[in-house]
Formats: sequence, C-alpha cells, structure tokens
Amino acid sequence: MDVLINALTTLLVTLDPPGLAPIFLGLTVGMSREQRRQVAFRGTLIAFCILAVFALFGASVLGILGISIGAFRIAGGLLLFWIAFEMVFEKRQERKEKTSEAAITKDHIHNIAVFPLALPLIAGPGAISATILLAGSMPSAIDRFQLILIIAFCTLLLFATLIIAERIDRFLGVTGRAILTRLLGVVLAALAAQFVVDGIRSAFGI
Repeated sequence: MDVLINALTTLLVTLDPPGLAPIFLGLTVGMSREQRRQVAFRGTLIAFCILAVFALFGASVLGILGISIGAFRIAGGLLLFWIAFEMVFEKRQERKEKTSEAAITKDHIHNIAVFPLALPLIAGPGAISATILLAGSMPSAIDRFQLILIIAFCTLLLFATLIIAERIDRFLGVTGRAILTRLLGVVLAALAAQFVVDGIRSAFGI
C-alpha cells in the first residue's frame, strides 16, 4: 500500500494538473469548448500510452543499455529534484509558457494535442523518469498492472482538470497557483531525495 501511495503521489505531483491548467488555456485560446475537450482527450490519451510503455518496458531498455536500477534511481531522483527546484522558485511555469508560445507559432492547431501537450508538457522527462523509477520498485506483473492503473487514474484526473481548466484558473488565481505549486514542489523534492537514497542503497548494497 505504501508503494502504491508513493507512486500515486509522485505521478500526480510530477504531472502537476493545476500547473498545466493555465498553460492548456493558453494553448487552446480561441477554441470552442468542444475543441478544447478533443485536444485534452487526445493529449492525455497519448501521454497515458507513452507512460504505460515506459512502465512496461523502461526497465528492460535500461538493462539492454547496461544501466542498473540503482543508477537510474539516483539520476532520476536528481532530475525530479531539479523539477521540484523549478516549481518552488517558479522556473518550471516560465519554461512551460515558453514551450506553449513556440508551439502556437510553429505547429498547426490540430497537432497541439501531440506537441506540446502530450510531449513534453504531460509525458515529459520528469514523468517518464518517475514512471521508470516506480516500475523498478514494482517488479511483478501484478505490480506493473497496478502501476498502469495508477497512471490511468492520474491521466484521467488530469483530463478532468483540463476540461474545467478555466474554472480552476479563476478559482486559484495567481496567488493560489503560486502557493499550490510551491507546496507540490516541496513534496516532490522530498520524494526525489528518497529516490536518491534508495538508489545509493541499491547501487552499493547498503
């Protein structure tokens, strides 16, 4: 149960549904409610498929490359800690906004669900790293199935958040978003530190 709760917390904080809500509104400016719903559905579905593939085969790919789970836990923990640092000091939001602005000028509106919504805003390096790390601590087939269910739940919650993004953005306001992002950043920093500790223990057999 502790592993499942840890997986749920890690993925929810990494995906950051409240932080994506205003970015999604910026990406879909000028669209109707139905068009926004289609973009949100397609983007979250593609992101789920990407994360599910990494949950099933990420560890095998690491094995082929000769990378141990311990080493990846350390590297992934450091990466997640950097994301947490960006969240606490409001750097991540700026980067996401720049990504969304670039996409609007370069890509056709119908491709927004793929880029940048699914990649890299939802299934970005942080979410992919977290998924592989979690899969490494859940080796059995039942554990992997549970992890995929957790990924499905998180992406479904993210989809619901994007559907009501306009209401959430008005409710939280600038101050509310800043407070929530910082709190989630601190939680993610603690989870990242735990990944590094577990990785060191695994790598050195402590």
